[in-house]
Amino acid sequence: MSSDTQQGRFEGKIALVTGAGSGMGAAVARQMAAEGARVVVLADVNGEAAAAVAKELSVGRAVPLDVADGAAVDAAVEDVVREHGRLDVLVHAAGVDDPEAKQLIADALVEGRPPEVTDRLGDSAWRRVMRINLDGTFHVLRAAVRVMRPVRAGAIVVIGSSCVFDTPVGYPHYAASKAGVHALSQAVAKEVIASGIRVNVVAPGPTETGMAARTPDVLRGGFADPRVRPYATPEEIADIALFLASDSAANLVGAVLLANGGRFTA
Repeated sequence: MSSDTQQGRFEGKIALVTGAGSGMGAAVARQMAAEGARVVVLADVNGEAAAAVAKELSVGRAVPLDVADGAAVDAAVEDVVREHGRLDVLVHAAGVDDPEAKQLIADALVEGRPPEVTDRLGDSAWRRVMRINLDGTFHVLRAAVRVMRPVRAGAIVVIGSSCVFDTPVGYPHYAASKAGVHALSQAVAKEVIASGIRVNVVAPGPTETGMAARTPDVLRGGFADPRVRPYATPEEIADIALFLASDSAANLVGAVLLANGGRFTA
């Protein structure tokens, strides 16, 4: 938890966090609870992981959820409103990478040749990344807007990626999925601000999550630039997400906050 956590910033709020079983989502859920939320619903495709984090929080409630399943997302959000009366804050941190593509890139680096991924990328790998990252974001945004618009209030924060701006070689499907996430979120933000709903995006660079732990060492080493900060912690990214979700960011709508430790600017 951040040392400068603002106690009470989310006092009485009803929050839903996707991807809350680990990494950035878990860090967001913990900080949201510490800052006064009345209920934090932790959703994750790994229901046991979400339940383990929820047990740490007196206000935590866990639900298994695959964001690629639109009907399941609708049901989960409706259940929150049915049980707790409303949904005030949503942080969408669920997403996937492609370990096989990462290994192909790593192998090419070790062998001193350019990566060859696109022509070897199967339809199933493409669809998996798009289905979870992009379709999942649409499902979550749609469900949240449906319950927030009638009460004309709500804050939504989506976890994107800095790879949208530097488009890593050999990772076209992930970069494309996250570029879609950014554009989708900004388009929705411009629409729903008229209904009192704010949507913003955090675009992290390398962050110490389970996803990063599965990254081959040669790729991780490529981020070890002494001129910039090392991998961010999930708590550091959570700090930014919670700022965007708070009243302190009332004038931020459709923002994409790049949080990559100084590797590049956009």
